[in-house]
Amino acid sequence: GGGRLVLGAAFALGGGAGLCLAARQRLREHSAAELPSGSLQLTLYQYKTCPFCSKVRAFLDYHGLPYEIVEVNPIMRKEIKFSSYRKVPILLANAGSPLQLNDSSVIISAIKTYLISRRNSLEEIVSFYPPVKTVTEKGKEVMEYENKYWLMLDEKETKRVYPVKEVRVEEMKWRKWADDWLVHLISPNVYRTPKEALASFDYIVREGKFGTLEGLFAKYVGAVAMFFVSKRLKKRHNLRDDVREDLYEAVNEWVKAVGKHRPFMGGNQPNLADLAVYGVLRVMEGLEAFDDMMAHTKIQPWYQRMEEVIEKS
Repeated sequence: GGGRLVLGAAFALGGGAGLCLAARQRLREHSAAELPSGSLQLTLYQYKTCPFCSKVRAFLDYHGLPYEIVEVNPIMRKEIKFSSYRKVPILLANAGSPLQLNDSSVIISAIKTYLISRRNSLEEIVSFYPPVKTVTEKGKEVMEYENKYWLMLDEKETKRVYPVKEVRVEEMKWRKWADDWLVHLISPNVYRTPKEALASFDYIVREGKFGTLEGLFAKYVGAVAMFFVSKRLKKRHNLRDDVREDLYEAVNEWVKAVGKHRPFMGGNQPNLADLAVYGVLRVMEGLEAFDDMMAHTKIQPWYQRMEEVIEKS
């Protein structure tokens, strides 16, 4: 049982942070029942602070889409036993017929396409993002999704959303950057030292539902385990000895890309790249890594604008 508990934490951390280890209850932060009859009904299966799940929530919240949340236990994953796809996030969408969407970037691109263009059914839109099995250099079979950073729009719709080609290219570039680089800086930073690892697991235990002994085990044994996992991740992604430097450099690179003359990369309103970067970074809130990032980089003004605009939505 103890080994499964620690492995469950490692599983939840597979995408980046995954700090919520074992919240077992079904949560309803936004009720799908509040949607008007015939509207898009959404249920999100997630780990609360998984960066990929956080990206999807940021997108749904900004667009004012009500949704139901099901918190998945990363150890047993009974909540997603209906699915052959065993990762989160999973979004169940009903726009007349039930449909399962996998992969955070596919979810965001497909739903955004559906909101802009009602020419195609959601099912048809999802078919534009086919899963493809690929094999890594180490021989591991993985599932990838083609076109996942594209919105499937006609020429008129594309010009309305992306007045110039460069706007679309920029958005896609930084969405991919958030998935391929930024997300991999989270775990090495929140588990950088034994002290930080312990603080992170203290948060996990407080957020999750644990018995007294189970909570103590998760906090202390899990913290030690993930401290060493973070070292392996640092080596895998060729990070510096002080991984904070990689985090600082990355967020300052983002701030530089946004520039001084627009509040968001999307201009006066966030685009999908803004939402992706914000969703990834906010999983560190309340931890030392987040406070250090705010103090030693130029991210704070942009981050606060993102908080405000999503809160208004």
